[in-house]
Amino acid sequence: MYNISSNVPPHLTLMFALQQVLSTLSGSLVVSLLVAQVVCAEDNDEFKAKLLSSTLFMNGVTTFFMVTLGVRLPVFQGPSSSYVAPLLAISQIGKGRCNGTQPFTVFNNISNMTETKFPEGSDDIILRYLQALQGSLLAAGAVHFLVGVTGLAGVLLRFIGPITIVPTILLTGFSVSGTIIKYTQVNWPLSMMTSAIAIILSLYLANRKTVIPMWSRKKSCHFIRYPLHTVFAILIAMAVGWAICAILTEVGAFSMDRNHKDFYSRTDARTDIIHKSSWFNMPYPGQFGPMRFDISVFVSFMVATVVSILDSIGDYYACASACNVPPPPSHSVNRGIAIEGLCSSLSGVIGCGHATTTYGTSIGAIGLTRVASRYVFMAAALIYIVFGLVGKVSAIFITIPYPVLGGVLLVMFGVFNGVVLSNLQSVSLSSMRNLAIIGTSLMVGLVIPEWIETYDNTIDTGNKEADNVILTLLGNPNLAGGVLACFLDNTIPGTRTERGIAQWETKEEDDSSSKFSEGYEVYNPLFFDKLKHFKMLRFLPFMPAPQEKGV
Repeated sequence: MYNISSNVPPHLTLMFALQQVLSTLSGSLVVSLLVAQVVCAEDNDEFKAKLLSSTLFMNGVTTFFMVTLGVRLPVFQGPSSSYVAPLLAISQIGKGRCNGTQPFTVFNNISNMTETKFPEGSDDIILRYLQALQGSLLAAGAVHFLVGVTGLAGVLLRFIGPITIVPTILLTGFSVSGTIIKYTQVNWPLSMMTSAIAIILSLYLANRKTVIPMWSRKKSCHFIRYPLHTVFAILIAMAVGWAICAILTEVGAFSMDRNHKDFYSRTDARTDIIHKSSWFNMPYPGQFGPMRFDISVFVSFMVATVVSILDSIGDYYACASACNVPPPPSHSVNRGIAIEGLCSSLSGVIGCGHATTTYGTSIGAIGLTRVASRYVFMAAALIYIVFGLVGKVSAIFITIPYPVLGGVLLVMFGVFNGVVLSNLQSVSLSSMRNLAIIGTSLMVGLVIPEWIETYDNTIDTGNKEADNVILTLLGNPNLAGGVLACFLDNTIPGTRTERGIAQWETKEEDDSSSKFSEGYEVYNPLFFDKLKHFKMLRFLPFMPAPQEKGV
């Protein structure tokens, strides 16, 4: 209906943009809550609201930069769980980390944590942990930026294919299972009901359309059919679950004792945060105090950086296919990776506690609605910025009952795992070589972190700091499985077609105007027409090759 370069009427632009925002909002909430859990702020609703405001604000900033300066495809940029999941897994090692009796293993450089016993979840502990995330994320984002601006992203693709990417990213989805259990166990029936509603609307009723009454000057009152329930399946499920929790709260079905697990099923359990939150909240550098650097966190973030780069490159190709344009050329991919790294560093400076990455959810919405205009995503970016600035909006999402959130998490990460597996469609699954690599890598990625978590003092080199770094590396499921998958895939004999890499390798001369809706010009950066004759462009891997004058 609308190509990447199409101008969409303003009223439709707003509606399509709001649809993209609502379909990705829950993912932002989830990652923000995971960060809060890592820094011991699970019960500090006011802090979580401020953290979410910063996340929503950065969603808008990064998306706007990506669509205008980066890869130039209509992609949404949201918080990356790849940066949080490893810390979340390792955090299980330090059982007393939130009251100061036992320092968090990966935060080994934070001083005085064992000398002073802080109240559990106190601001001192929260800020110390978050500040360590900030400094380490700033450094990791800088490396991420260099990978894009120097053209190293294209070099990585020569050695890394679907067989490496699938186990690496899939282990990220597996690593949040503990968090999902934490929310769903509050009330399993409500969680399962929320999940069931989302599955029924998005899958069982996928081939049906909702009848919607409309009015226009030409047709007056009339009805249209639109897959509304499919597009908003997650949000409808969340709204229904929230409403049922409200009814059960009113009839007194849930305990009013804060120590009872049913308490967090109540809709009024944390409504005070809405009243405490300010109407206007401007995220700014240093809002959580001075940044700190922790070598163990940095190492964990560097592993996540590689995972995020691979994930984003795969999403760029998927988005190009959904928009019916040629696969992205190397200069476009390099710019996209550079912008992600730059904005990840900015996220660290502001204090989000996570990096940003491309969301596959928005790509699926493009395929469903057939609206690929980049102007829609610019409008979505502006909406996210407004959401981040209005503090009470963030506070409302913090009050979602735990069972509802658990049910949504169950479906979202389930779909996430399925999307990751779809990358195997270019791989020969009849090859025992490929099956052995994938299966072994997944098993190693699950077993080694479990071993690190279950048994104490597993690593003892005589140097405490070295022990912490090794524990961080081995406890990271992405690294444990991903490195093994990459090593085996590049050392065990196999053709590039068998490995699925050949299908990813495309050249600009393969462009065909009859095959695609638009050509490679959609990837050209802003003002390229004025710069395209400068020979200096050939030395910049993030810019297209210069054109001869008169062409």
